[in-house]
Amino acid sequence: MTISQKALLAGSLSVIGALAVWGVADPAGMVSVSSAMVAELFRSRGWFIMLTVTGMLALCLFLALSRFGAIKLGADDDEPEFSTISWLTMLFAAGMGVGLLFWATAEPLTHFGFIRGYVQDDAQAATAALFITNFHWGIHAWGIYGATALAIAYFSFRRGAPMLLSAPLTSVFGSETWARMLAWVTDFMAIIAIAIGVAGSIAMGVFQVADGVDVLTGGDGAGAVLVLAVFLALVACYLPPLFVDLGSGMAKLSNLAMGIAAFLIVFTVIVGPTQFLMSAILTGFGDYLGNFITHGFKTFPFFGREAEGWFQDWTLTYMVWWLAWGPFVGVFVARISRGRTIREFVTGVLIGPTAFSVLWFGAFGGIGLFDTLSGDGTLLQVTETKVERVTFVLLELLPLSFLTTVGTIVAAFLFIVTSVVSAAFVLGMFSSGGSPDPSRKVKLLWGVLLGLLGYAMILSGSVDAVKKVIALGAMPLVFLTIIILVCLVRALRQEVTHAGR
Repeated sequence: MTISQKALLAGSLSVIGALAVWGVADPAGMVSVSSAMVAELFRSRGWFIMLTVTGMLALCLFLALSRFGAIKLGADDDEPEFSTISWLTMLFAAGMGVGLLFWATAEPLTHFGFIRGYVQDDAQAATAALFITNFHWGIHAWGIYGATALAIAYFSFRRGAPMLLSAPLTSVFGSETWARMLAWVTDFMAIIAIAIGVAGSIAMGVFQVADGVDVLTGGDGAGAVLVLAVFLALVACYLPPLFVDLGSGMAKLSNLAMGIAAFLIVFTVIVGPTQFLMSAILTGFGDYLGNFITHGFKTFPFFGREAEGWFQDWTLTYMVWWLAWGPFVGVFVARISRGRTIREFVTGVLIGPTAFSVLWFGAFGGIGLFDTLSGDGTLLQVTETKVERVTFVLLELLPLSFLTTVGTIVAAFLFIVTSVVSAAFVLGMFSSGGSPDPSRKVKLLWGVLLGLLGYAMILSGSVDAVKKVIALGAMPLVFLTIIILVCLVRALRQEVTHAGR
């Protein structure tokens, strides 16, 4: 390990360790500082974030549709390692995970409760709520993942660079001192963003699993003891895999979690108000296809402070959240995509997971909106008071609620375990100069720090607070990612020019 790599490992471990200790010792202070800084950054740079994210999506589409789309991510005779179905399943499990279960019904209902004050009737509010949820989890999120993964995959498989976010910089401008320095900073900020983003997912997952267990035991709210017990069980499950190689076991667990999620969609549509849900899903697809491009340029400057705050708390926070996960998901997506052309890669990454998201929220968001518009509004009331409990309250309204609740708890738990194990592996790679086999000691260190930082976020006691901390950790990547993608375009142009295409 070089001096630079040792400095990267020591520096990143120190910063994350300090943040974790601060969060445990003074969670309110950490949240207060993070919230203030994020609010200022969003006020001054919200337009830039949206422009960057939309630009990343546009770049993916341009590369797929242009002459660059025929370039393979690997040698010209390489073939894909995984079937298309397995590839798409792994893509989605890596990119979304426990957030899908947490926000399935809660997010559309939250938006509905806010938007109904700005439109003429509840029908318009419901339509807009479902659309904005799909926008947050749809093609723009996967444009971020796709662009990041594409840069990592191209330079790794086509130019033999290590799987690092900084690889484009060192490959294109490797002889320049400023490039090496910026590359170090890029990997450092990627590590910080990944650690904070995954720790936030740990907190959300623990909140939801604890509430699910509480529902099964007839409680009216998960207490601190139950939350701690779930957290300790999680740590006990994800630490042992860090001592072995990252093999097919993690993929099997992810596929099992995705299988449970797919079953929940089918079950909900069949036993719920089927006609309403199918209509909501179809309408959701239509509204999304008709509006997602223009919505990528909207920042709501004319609706007052309340709407501005809603836009910042949701849309901007989601966009930087996906940026925080970009390097982590990017490495995973790159590893499973060797042998595919850029056109195949972009098509699969953008369309497959987006279609599943629209289907998912059409089903679970649709049944929440059905309860609000045609029922007694129970789910909306729960959303306003105990957001982590909404999914389980919904399942209680359907048959076989005990089994589906257990299934949801298992899926959420598996999503967290696989995310943490994979993240510790990727963090070990990034902090070891791109080593494809980071040492057990390094992986264990990252596993412990992820757990400690996740517990710090749990102590904040608020999902909104968790989102603020994640947003702060990801903000530098908004600017660094642009430089990485400029390097990608330059390298692709050089290759095409040299090949005479």
